[in-house]
Amino acid sequence: MSRADSLLLLPGSPAAAPLGARNRPADTVGEVTESLRADGVRVLITGGTSGLGAAMASALLDAGATVAIAGRDGGRAEAAARELGPRCLGLGMDVRDEDDVARGVELLWDSLGGLDVLVNNAGIGMRTVNPRFLTDPQPFWTVSPDGFRDVVETNLTGYFLVSRAVVPRMLSAGGGRVVNVSMNHSTMNRTGFVPYGPARAGAEALARIMAADLTGSGVTANILLPGGATVTGMIPDDLAPEQRAPLLDPAVMGPPIRWLCSPQAAGVHDQRIVATEFDAWMAARS
Repeated sequence: MSRADSLLLLPGSPAAAPLGARNRPADTVGEVTESLRADGVRVLITGGTSGLGAAMASALLDAGATVAIAGRDGGRAEAAARELGPRCLGLGMDVRDEDDVARGVELLWDSLGGLDVLVNNAGIGMRTVNPRFLTDPQPFWTVSPDGFRDVVETNLTGYFLVSRAVVPRMLSAGGGRVVNVSMNHSTMNRTGFVPYGPARAGAEALARIMAADLTGSGVTANILLPGGATVTGMIPDDLAPEQRAPLLDPAVMGPPIRWLCSPQAAGVHDQRIVATEFDAWMAARS
């Protein structure tokens, strides 16, 4: 059985409004409040079993969305989905494998009757090539080719493969939204951050080109980033308390992702939204 054949199916998933209706430009942006809803919106979050992905899934479930969280390990994805609640689905899907992605997207599309929002979030961090990358940065020439390829294939190629499988279906359905998770530009150029920095820089360039290609199509594409290092599994376990204290809570991603999946964000396109600056960004739009 393929990893993509593993899907935690939930009975009675809420019916969703037509995709085209969700993407007509809104009259006003509105203020993000606790009452902001995303009822019936069908969302796929790659890398959704922990960290930023799990935080975004939780926020969207609280807002009334139906959320599928994808991960390489189908059993872990299903277990995480059960923890998150009855409108969460766990999908085993390796974003590095185009065949596995195709099967996973088809299975999810058939199960939900479509998809409204894709959140490209899957990624692995510097720990995979240097467990002490924050305290003992290593130069690029010490990184193994296999370690380099694995990060790039997950953090960059994965965004491409999943978008390539999902976006044509959205176009045929009349609309949809893509949210590409990124990071601060300073991290992309940081000493000792090969291959994580280059992979994320490539993913952001891909996101910008994706938005350009989709302009006027009915499918929107935007970038979302936390605005700083967050407390996730990418952070070394032995990080000193004084270094850990400034780290952001992954929940910072909640308000902007709820808004991006809500009716109020219909028509919003090619924006780079920083979660820590979201309130100010929203105020500037009003």
